[in-house]
Amino acid sequence: MSYKTKHTAHDEVNEPMVAYMVAGSDNSFYSLLGGIKPARLSSDLDLLKLTREGLPKKVLTALAKKISLTIQELSDIMHISERTFQRYDDDAVVKTEYSEKAIELARLYTRGQEVFGSMDKFKRWMKTPTHVFGNETPISLLDTSVGFDMVQRELGRIEHGIFA
Repeated sequence: MSYKTKHTAHDEVNEPMVAYMVAGSDNSFYSLLGGIKPARLSSDLDLLKLTREGLPKKVLTALAKKISLTIQELSDIMHISERTFQRYDDDAVVKTEYSEKAIELARLYTRGQEVFGSMDKFKRWMKTPTHVFGNETPISLLDTSVGFDMVQRELGRIEHGIFA
């Protein structure tokens, strides 16, 4: 199923989950959360339930690898010390707030891949300082929800050819 919607800077954060799920696509949102079956994420309510249940540490580490983040970068985004994160067993379910950040990351990277046309291009952009963000890298902003929103809005501007 292909789902395309008109985006505005405000709408990106509030899109339905199905906007990030394209059946049969290896580039879809759920593929970044390795091991999560697409059938489990058929609606925003399913995503809410999954977030509340939490994700195993191994899903978070697989996500970090797929989007080229170090464990330290992932830990900084999630507000957990690297050492504490490392102490979790691979199959241990992490706290809800860490799962929520992981899901936000997967959604952001799926959106970025869509806008840039490739995951590699988006990953490079995320680690490149830009004047729009005060010469900080987009990845450095993801330790807050405000930073996530800023990156999402910039993706919307890039998608529509509106450069600051």
